[in-house]
Amino acid sequence: MGGSNAGTDRLTNGAAAPAWDRFAHWGPWPARALLAVVAVLLVLAALTPLTVRMDGTPADVPNMALPGASAPANDAAKPERDEDLAFYDRIIERIEGGENYYDFVVEEQRARNYPVRPGATVRLPTLAYIHAWLREPGMIALSIVLMLACIWAWWRRLGDEPGGSRMQRIGAALMFMGGSLGLNRSYFVLHELWAGMLVALAFGLHRPGRWGLALAVAALALAIREHVLPFVLLMGAMAAWRCDWKEAAAWAALVTVFFAAMAWHLAQVTPQVLPSDPESPDWLVLRGLSGWLGNIVLSSNLRFLPHEIAGPIVLLMALGWAGWKSPAGTTGTFLYLGYGLTFMLAGRANNFYWGAVVAPAMFVGLAFLPTALRSLVRSAR
Repeated sequence: MGGSNAGTDRLTNGAAAPAWDRFAHWGPWPARALLAVVAVLLVLAALTPLTVRMDGTPADVPNMALPGASAPANDAAKPERDEDLAFYDRIIERIEGGENYYDFVVEEQRARNYPVRPGATVRLPTLAYIHAWLREPGMIALSIVLMLACIWAWWRRLGDEPGGSRMQRIGAALMFMGGSLGLNRSYFVLHELWAGMLVALAFGLHRPGRWGLALAVAALALAIREHVLPFVLLMGAMAAWRCDWKEAAAWAALVTVFFAAMAWHLAQVTPQVLPSDPESPDWLVLRGLSGWLGNIVLSSNLRFLPHEIAGPIVLLMALGWAGWKSPAGTTGTFLYLGYGLTFMLAGRANNFYWGAVVAPAMFVGLAFLPTALRSLVRSAR
């Protein structure tokens, strides 16, 4: 009887486990160590407030968290527009009026006492021009098309990846859950919202050996928000790791073009900046776990949950990605842990919307969470 049970354990935890189930092939001690780390992090995540600064004072959480909550009593039908969103509205309005972006953007930021030093505080003009050209009806149509494209891309990618076909339905549903904020027209002026959906689409479209369309979509995302650069660098690094030098060179060329475009952008902005202009506070603030969890939670639909639940869910998403041994799973693990580390080191509490750059497709990791946890526990035993 004892020999039979041992053989069953080996069959469950060993050679019979599918190759894509990463944790099923781990030894007991690595599995126990990871389980211990996950358990500690889940407790810390549940105890970590997601809306405070390092000094303990309340953070500035704009209407993205509570739309319309600050509407004036005498105008309840018209919610007050967040100051940042109103600023972007004004930029688009002036472009629609025929003005050149660089002729007025520094002036507009200065008028609101927004930092204009360094020049990188002035956003790239791509999204403002797209919005001005398409107007709101066009942006609504574009958001629907982009959402459907993301769901379709992830349906296809899950079907093409080892272990993914059994997760297609739930994975597509999770992609919709993660990206549905992009359908809210109140936030169409937010650069991170569009950049994040385009990153999700590029990730879903990418295949080793078939990367042209993913590169084009990522290029548009990078033109909207420079925070997409780590994703582009990761895709290039993964191509180099596969020894696909043609793809690696294409991603490197995109990085080169981006830096050239940023240099031109700064050349337009810098001559207008005065020594007396406000300077941006330091972005390197070392917020720790609250930086990673807060950015993802507050810039996604997890914001409706208590932080004791929402924070641990972010960690479980990452664990699900880590348990999926496939090209997508490996890339996703590096992508979300890499951005998580970045958010722990950089970005103030009121920069939480940076999380929207990676939040949409991160939800797909929950599809693989049950398998990852089950295999991790079995391997640990």
